[in-house]
Amino acid sequence: MDKTTHLPIPKHILFDWHGTLVDTQDAMASALEEMLPQMEDLHLVERLRPESKCKTKDDVKLVRYMRLFRRLHPKILAERRVSRTEIFNAIFGEDEEAKALAHRAYNKCYRNHFGKVKPFQQGVREYLATIKRLGIIVGVATNRSREFFQHELRTVDDGSWPRLIDLSICADDVTHYKPDPQVIRYALAQIDTYPRPDTWYVGDSYLDVVTAREAGVTAIFYNGGCWSEAELAELFGSDPHHQPDAVINSLDELMDLLEAVQAQNPSAFNKIVARARPPAFPPPQPPPQHVAPDWHPSVVKLIPPTIVLFDWHATLVDTLDAMYRAVDDMLPQLAEHRLLQRMVGPNQSKSPDDARLVEYVREYAQLHPKIKADRKISRTDIFEVLFGEDTEAKRLAHSLFNHHYRNHFGTVLPFEPKVRGVLLGLKALGLQLGMITNRDREFFEQEVRAVESGTWANLFDVMVCGDDTENRKPHPDQLIEAARQLGREPALDIWYVGDSTTDMIAAKSGGFTGVFFNGAQWDLNWLHTIFPGNARYPHKPDVVVNDFSEFWALVLACLKHNS
Repeated sequence: MDKTTHLPIPKHILFDWHGTLVDTQDAMASALEEMLPQMEDLHLVERLRPESKCKTKDDVKLVRYMRLFRRLHPKILAERRVSRTEIFNAIFGEDEEAKALAHRAYNKCYRNHFGKVKPFQQGVREYLATIKRLGIIVGVATNRSREFFQHELRTVDDGSWPRLIDLSICADDVTHYKPDPQVIRYALAQIDTYPRPDTWYVGDSYLDVVTAREAGVTAIFYNGGCWSEAELAELFGSDPHHQPDAVINSLDELMDLLEAVQAQNPSAFNKIVARARPPAFPPPQPPPQHVAPDWHPSVVKLIPPTIVLFDWHATLVDTLDAMYRAVDDMLPQLAEHRLLQRMVGPNQSKSPDDARLVEYVREYAQLHPKIKADRKISRTDIFEVLFGEDTEAKRLAHSLFNHHYRNHFGTVLPFEPKVRGVLLGLKALGLQLGMITNRDREFFEQEVRAVESGTWANLFDVMVCGDDTENRKPHPDQLIEAARQLGREPALDIWYVGDSTTDMIAAKSGGFTGVFFNGAQWDLNWLHTIFPGNARYPHKPDVVVNDFSEFWALVLACLKHNS
């Protein structure tokens, strides 16, 4: 990939802005977290790229996460390596109109957050000054709007950068965002030239490299995200037409490239690079890694399943929109049903976050906006947080919820596109399948007929709903009833797969194997928070799976190990 000995003498070096020269990740993430919950109102959810057309497994996970939760995947937030342009390109594909709508909505939100800007690595100012002293024209070509770019340029490093940038081109100066090469063509038109290899474009993303190659200029990939060699090979290996001409891990290595060019062409620059360059500044540091859950015990510790019971909502299917609308409708009625005074006290909550949720509902009679934005917690878990051990209060809350749910339910999607295939595969292995839900049968029977044109109706050997037993989850009554209908007592070869703490409490307290379905992609630290495993909250899952492909692999491994 490194072609440093063949690089042309640069007359101009154009830089990407965010992730190359400056770090505006905090503002970008804040703006995206504000904008993404608006996707439904913008009619962008239905325009998300089909998972079957996504280019990578990470793109599939991103699209699925956006469809379900309307927010950034935790891995993106933790590692902070990708830009909003890369995100929009991944989730909308070739739908240029959808991407344009998303960018406009993002820019509107970004006005509430921009200004948080700092050099991406130490010494950026000194390196830019050196490039100018060598007689090279310095420019910026960015998807940032000029309104934001100009403010950030004047702000960063106490306003010392404007004299270092000879030209700039921004998103609103052109008609197409990168990776369209228009940004480079228009930038060079400002100095009456056109794209040739003697212009270097330095950027931190695959899209920047595509932009440079499409424009016909030299592509320098700035590895500010500290991607490993294997990750870089995966990023560029499948696309022979969009390889970078060189990869640098810091701006000091950009100086090395210029030295290498001068070694081949001693008169290339106004000054000797080795003497003009500043002392080496530290390179960017690797971002913190998203710590994915790794609670998988050796399969020898799991009894292979003969029966697999599943939760319904947020495990097998997505009914999040209807659920949150019904919760929104019912919470203002807690007072008239005398449920506000039955909420838990400040010292009864499992965590500070739970205590804040209780206090917010008590004061405002609605969910905190962050809860609705995150879309990760079920109504059952909400009622558990609010009412604790008060079974009668939870019964009343469920009844009130059901009254409002009638106004919203009906749209039911598979949680993942291949869920039905996994269920059919499990049946082909000879396993019995069951469904356990706190949904009332009135709603569940209509939902199971609605999902994928009614093709799920005969997949389950047993189905137990919230109103089929005296107690709902987290009490194990429903799981015990499902086992009874299949002629069994509770046992560890009966697995229960669910997405909530409520599900795991029901499984473990009932004597079943608890499989936590981490569709919300909680990281390891958060899982330790919600499953502390202490005397007060002892119930922890036996295993965690992040998607149905992992679950399928786990079942096969357990069955193979036992064969």
